Amino acid sequence: MRVCTLGLVAAVLAFGQEAPPLTRVASGLTMPTDIQDAADGSGRLFIVQQNGVIRILRSGSLLPQPFLDISARTVANAERGLLGLAFPPGYARKQYFYVNYTDLRGNTVIARYRTTANPDIADAASETILMAIEQPYPNHNGGQVRFGPDGYLYIGMGDGGSAGDPQNRAQNPQTRLGKMLRVDVETDLSGVRIPPDNPFVNDSRYLPEIWALGLRNPWRFSFDRATKDLWIADVGQGRFEEVDFQTASSRGGENYGWNRTEGLECYPSGNNCNRDGITLPVIAYSHAEGCSVTGGFVYRGNRLPALRGMYLYGDYCSGKIWALSRENSRISNRLLLSTPYTISTFGEDAAGEIYVADHGRGEIYLFGAGAPAFQPGSVVNAASNAAGIVPGSLATVYLTGALDSDGIVAATGLPLPLDLNGVGITINGQRAPLLAVARSNGREQINFQAPFGLTGGAGAAMAIVRDQVVSTPVTVPLLSQQPGIFVNGAEAIIVHHNDNTLVTRDRPLAPGELAYFYATGLGAVENPPNAGEPAGANPLSRVLVPVQVTLGGTPCELLYAGLAPGFAGLYQINIRVPATTGDLDLVLTAGGAASAPARVPVR
Repeated sequence: MRVCTLGLVAAVLAFGQEAPPLTRVASGLTMPTDIQDAADGSGRLFIVQQNGVIRILRSGSLLPQPFLDISARTVANAERGLLGLAFPPGYARKQYFYVNYTDLRGNTVIARYRTTANPDIADAASETILMAIEQPYPNHNGGQVRFGPDGYLYIGMGDGGSAGDPQNRAQNPQTRLGKMLRVDVETDLSGVRIPPDNPFVNDSRYLPEIWALGLRNPWRFSFDRATKDLWIADVGQGRFEEVDFQTASSRGGENYGWNRTEGLECYPSGNNCNRDGITLPVIAYSHAEGCSVTGGFVYRGNRLPALRGMYLYGDYCSGKIWALSRENSRISNRLLLSTPYTISTFGEDAAGEIYVADHGRGEIYLFGAGAPAFQPGSVVNAASNAAGIVPGSLATVYLTGALDSDGIVAATGLPLPLDLNGVGITINGQRAPLLAVARSNGREQINFQAPFGLTGGAGAAMAIVRDQVVSTPVTVPLLSQQPGIFVNGAEAIIVHHNDNTLVTRDRPLAPGELAYFYATGLGAVENPPNAGEPAGANPLSRVLVPVQVTLGGTPCELLYAGLAPGFAGLYQINIRVPATTGDLDLVLTAGGAASAPARVPVR
């Protein structure tokens, strides 16, 4: 590979360790051109197909219903079709998004669409066309749209096609072709505004939406989520492919050289060109290594720490993938993998993990290997650690492969999320809400709520997904009741009702006193909330089966047994303490199943 830099010391390094694996996470797609995460906490990946359809990959499975189908508005023909997708900041609240496609005449369209009441399905009739850009030839359409860290929409436009940019559009300041555009589509949803700090906004020689120029066919650009720097892969003509770079501090206006230059060389070859004002690529490679560069992302994930901070990119023709690092005045480029894939795009999920698409085979691969692994006996009641799960109740699974380092990723509010750090659980095809994913001293666990709607025989098929890689399904015990009392050691965690303080040996319960404690595994309730949502107080969600509580073998007066208001998956038991004293065993029975005893001091 030839390495080209702009006034920098360059080095080509052999990849000095085992190449990272690629794990297939989706197949059966049609010519994927883009992979996007909506940053809405759903764990979904949105896969753009060139034929005008967007699919959703969730928990390792492609949803059967398309997210968007605009195949009637576009045709996948060579470089034409549906090419890009962008979600605005705050998409979870806004529920609209942007696409870049070529219409039936071959012209570029930037449009906004809205979702329906079902967040997995968009309304194809909701189109608002924001920009229409005439394309003189069928190739070099660019196609990427992406919101920058500044909240503005960036649009990568090719030079309009044909060979050599015959009308010199990339250098023409009065056309959008061959440019990076930067526009404001969020301030006023009725139209497009020009950001006031665009570089040419006060220069009548230039269109004000131009952010940078001199691009031939920018095929995938991205912003580093850590540094905010911009990386642009620009497809070359006949000799060189290049990667361009713009620092986060840039005020725009860069000229990346086409068609005065191709890579570092003058264009046409042998021409004596003027390079004044041109921002040369940070790296270029000859067509001995490939023929069409595909831009990727700076890796900020956790699966492959050796790649952290490196820009991953590839080539459509050769299937090669490289890792480029930029440290001060040093550029290093490593051949990472040689694949058989026609690499059409890369994608980045919420956790910073990277995916790559094979355009020809219609498959998506994840950098990094290994699905989480667990055993049937490692899925237990969250309070008692007894094997099995109960619909609607809290449970824990002990596993491997959920986190790469010690720490905890916890839900920050209610309703509980279905995905934490790229990890999710499905039970009989239903997604389970998650409380936390944790690792301590190498031991991993996930705390979750079993969905209320689980039914069936003695077992349930459970699988764990991480970054769309799904574990082997495991059959775990599915029980109607499995009472468990939360304890600290052998002591029950029980609360004085009058002041909501914990019962301790220094402050024990008294006969006749009101108290309450929390439990798991009591089964079906009246007025059940949706899984992951807090139980309500009006009406209460009472347990449907008979419940009994004893202290030291003496029955307690039962005041309430049901879901704890304001909590998800947690049961609350309110009792009056019987006329007995001592260090007593508290036992909870529901539907004929009894909990393990928990010690309670009564004086």
